[in-house]
Amino acid sequence: MSKKQVKSISKEILNKAFIESFKKFDPRILIKNPVIFVVEIGFFLTLILTINPSLFTENEADLRIFNGIISFILFVTVIFANFAESIAEGRGKAQADSLKKTRKKTSANLLKEDGSLVVIDAGSLKKGDIVIVNTGELIPNDGTVIEGIASVDESAITGESAPVIKEAGGDFSSVTGGTRVVSDKIKVQISVSSGESFLDKMINLVEGAERKKTPNEIALNTVLVGLTLIFLVVIVTLFPMGLYAGVHLPLSTLIALLVCLIPTTIGGLLSAIGIAGMDRVNKFNVIAMSGKAVETCGDINTIILDKTGTITFGNRLADDFFPVAGIPKDEMIKYSAISSLKDLTPEGRSIVELSKKLGIILAEKDFDKAEFIEFSAQTKTSGINLENGQKIRKGSGSSIKKFVQEQNGDIPKDLDNIIDRISRLGGTPLVLAVDNKIYGVIYLKDTVKPGLKERFDNIRKMGIKTIMCTGDNPLTAETIAKEAGIDEFVAECTPEEKIEVIKREQAQGKLVAMTGDGTNDAPALAQADVGIAMNSGTIAAKEAANMVDLDSNPTKILEVVEIGKQLLITRGALTTFSIANDVAKYFAIIPAMFIAAIPQMEKLNIMHLSSPMSAIISALIFNAVIIPLLVPIALKGVKYKPMNVQIMLLKNLGIYGVGGIIAPFIGIKFIDLIVTPFLSILGM
Repeated sequence: MSKKQVKSISKEILNKAFIESFKKFDPRILIKNPVIFVVEIGFFLTLILTINPSLFTENEADLRIFNGIISFILFVTVIFANFAESIAEGRGKAQADSLKKTRKKTSANLLKEDGSLVVIDAGSLKKGDIVIVNTGELIPNDGTVIEGIASVDESAITGESAPVIKEAGGDFSSVTGGTRVVSDKIKVQISVSSGESFLDKMINLVEGAERKKTPNEIALNTVLVGLTLIFLVVIVTLFPMGLYAGVHLPLSTLIALLVCLIPTTIGGLLSAIGIAGMDRVNKFNVIAMSGKAVETCGDINTIILDKTGTITFGNRLADDFFPVAGIPKDEMIKYSAISSLKDLTPEGRSIVELSKKLGIILAEKDFDKAEFIEFSAQTKTSGINLENGQKIRKGSGSSIKKFVQEQNGDIPKDLDNIIDRISRLGGTPLVLAVDNKIYGVIYLKDTVKPGLKERFDNIRKMGIKTIMCTGDNPLTAETIAKEAGIDEFVAECTPEEKIEVIKREQAQGKLVAMTGDGTNDAPALAQADVGIAMNSGTIAAKEAANMVDLDSNPTKILEVVEIGKQLLITRGALTTFSIANDVAKYFAIIPAMFIAAIPQMEKLNIMHLSSPMSAIISALIFNAVIIPLLVPIALKGVKYKPMNVQIMLLKNLGIYGVGGIIAPFIGIKFIDLIVTPFLSILGM
């Protein structure tokens, strides 16, 4: 997905949301939101009373204008609630439209069983078909590279301009339909049928077409319905109580009170908050397979992290040289640089660069006739054979010891101590030998990414435990864990052990998140409560996870957890604000209803509203306008900072609880000052 996504509410989104607001007025659609559905019923009842004020009682004939005003405000309230949801949906659909533009009409070079090629429409491809994709051509559908290696431009999906290498075998063999091959040629086996590609799934997800309510949403919805039923019972009992007190309560007034007391604010914003949560994750270039996955992130207790590429950069770079006893350091540095002159790996280049910084500068042309020995998985060494017959090798401790012993050389007594010391530092020891003599150890350091320690400290403040799983030895794992601020580590970890770690945490009642990209990570991703697969990874990993990171950045799990926390906090904060609003509305409407028959009720009119009718209308207007005013908070989310849960609760109660009580007092009084002159003109 392009990073140039919809970052604001455009005029086009607003126009579409306005139209959708009226479409959602259909009771068959609105019944899915019970609170706002009650408001719609109130609108229809007051509309009937506006047309025929005496339909239910004979003494309400003079309330036609009042009923009409109430009916109009209730209509606007429903429209505002629909508008909030439509804006959130509109942003998702705008993202989907941008994705649809990347889906072009593509042809495919289908490889037939007899070895011939036939050009067909990509939409005709079936799962299992084999296609040839040449330089400059679009990959017709999702699949796996089964032959060849090529650079693939995935910018249409990820927004990243740098091509990625895709090759047969391993964890980087999956390709996505709609991406372009920029070099070489690959043979791809199609893994999905037409309409089931990763891009198609992304479009469906960001459109929200298949979005289902999450468990927390369902629970909160149940609470809101419960509150609505309670207030409905209260309002129904008010009518006979009023008659007993000698007060006739018009039906429109009772409806106004019901609408003001039920949690219409959060009822109108609840769906928008959920959609916006998924939208924020999508804009972060992470595709969430469901709203539940985003929400679960907010409740995560444990994060499982890989070391290489997640906590550390992954490229081991030369940091220092440790010669064995009797070898001058300059001489060791010189031979280290010679062995790496033609070594194009990050390790080799870093050795040459560090040598230059330490004053050892070599002319490459002096070694043109030397034979470079590339690294071999069998020998676990690399190096160079000089023109004078010298053989220089660098590699693991065991492989270099073997190389020296084969030439009847001796092993320095202090070599193992140097290797052990480097391992304790969290580095990789690379032993250097010239012919049958060991010169020393090159210290390769896998550097912890800057700022990670602070971020893990923030994660810890949320009450989340971090566990690093790595294939490194215990000494290296311990050092890296300390440097990064990881709570716990598992060294020499196998894929099976990752699953065991997840199950162990889940057995303690914890929710677990993890990242992965390989086929061997798929079982663990499926086992975790939140599994984030890298887009560069295998199809198996992406299918097992419930989130896919399009940027293939394993550290993004930290941000995703924060987005999940923000979603839950936003919902809680606006729920608190909505319920706290009722206090002010109570002081506005209850005195207005009974003040004529019970003058003592004037003491409850602490806002000194001008008249009973203006009080009811002002409270109802405030109840309606507060919904669109809170839409930006629902979409953007409440600002989140890692802190203790109790402190966070008190802070939100202080801001949104107290604010929810104070704001309506100010708002209703202000609206009263505006509407009073108009009501006077109407003779009310």
